[in-house]
Amino acid sequence: MRVPPVPPGPAAPASSLPGDPPGGRRAAAVWGIGVAVYFVAVIFRTSLGVAGLDAADRFDVNASALSTFSILQLLVYAGMQIPVGLMVDRLGTKKVLTLGVVLFTLGQLGFALSPSYGTALAARALLGCGDAMTFIAVLRLGARWFPARRGPLIAQVAALCGMAGNLMSTLVVARMLHGVGWTTTFAGSSLAGVLVLVLLLLFLKDHPEGHEPAPAGHAGAAYVRKQIAASWREPGTRLGMWVHFTTQFPAMVFLLLWGLPFLVEAQGLSRGTAGELLTLVVLSNMALGLVYGQLIARHGAARAPLALGTVGATALLWAATLAHPGDHAPMWLLITLCAVLGACGPASMIGFDFARPANPPERQGTASGIVNMGGFVASMTTLLAVGVLLDATGDNYRIAFASVFVLEAAGVVQILRLRKRTARRERDHLVASRVEAVHVPV
Repeated sequence: MRVPPVPPGPAAPASSLPGDPPGGRRAAAVWGIGVAVYFVAVIFRTSLGVAGLDAADRFDVNASALSTFSILQLLVYAGMQIPVGLMVDRLGTKKVLTLGVVLFTLGQLGFALSPSYGTALAARALLGCGDAMTFIAVLRLGARWFPARRGPLIAQVAALCGMAGNLMSTLVVARMLHGVGWTTTFAGSSLAGVLVLVLLLLFLKDHPEGHEPAPAGHAGAAYVRKQIAASWREPGTRLGMWVHFTTQFPAMVFLLLWGLPFLVEAQGLSRGTAGELLTLVVLSNMALGLVYGQLIARHGAARAPLALGTVGATALLWAATLAHPGDHAPMWLLITLCAVLGACGPASMIGFDFARPANPPERQGTASGIVNMGGFVASMTTLLAVGVLLDATGDNYRIAFASVFVLEAAGVVQILRLRKRTARRERDHLVASRVEAVHVPV
């Protein structure tokens, strides 16, 4: 019997296929443990953002040396993404998350007890190494426990929980720091790492029964090269990386280092008001994450328009703010800018929604590592560019933040170049999966 032709539909993430994990309450409970690990990692990652002035006093360093903490942490994080992706594919989620928790907890404790700037830098590098192992592992955990059609929403909820960790740093760690002091705050917060480590060891499983992944191939350099090359050959992986590159960094740079100085020194706001605007970025991110996740889960074709629309809105608001003729931009414009910057995080998650259907389960970690590296490379580049331009121009924030447009333009060119190629590839995968699912009687 001849199999009837299957008309190609619009490109979209894979829906529920035979063999999909069932999801359900147990999946939510197991995945929730992984998300709790990521939540704690983000608290540790962003705790320096509220302790910058205290760190400068404690270690007696200037602004350039202080910024090295953030740049080193991002450098370690970005450099670890592909190795971590390979580790997740090879070793599984539980082992990688366990190692990550141990490293970032030791890093947070070491930062609390560091007697000098050098040891504090080493502690932040250790923390960044452990932090780098969390998000990709949590994405893999969600893919193993939930049906594919839930992938976009699950990823956005994981990112939302990460932003909740950022909010926790802003609201809780900052108060603890000024209430009980440096050592007690950072050493005490490291206990959260111990708690999630216990939960992880006792209750987390890599996958539900009956959904074991295929055995990994032979380890070694050849295996590593094969995994990376196969992931990179997929246009969806490359498109995902450029989407992540282009969308994530404006908010990351703003929240991680340069937002507070820009609002206080260039816009004349008080530290309290500037802190409220930074909190608005986080709250906007959390609200828009759910909206983006629902839209993409229901309408896969909305992925590229949402990503490009976010880039366009971000560029427009930055241009309006930097080009405002007065000495200071009006408050309504700064509020709008911060609300729009909140969309950068959810938009960056779209990158994983391009890479996920392009790669088989045994390559999900490697592909996610390639994607996740994009945004952090862009963030690190912009952190350096803004700092260098501020020094070169006598703290001219308008010129320094113009570097944002350069990276956005480069990313948009690559997104447009790869978009159609990815759509054709996804249609081919979708047709092949439909044909395989047709039962042909003998």
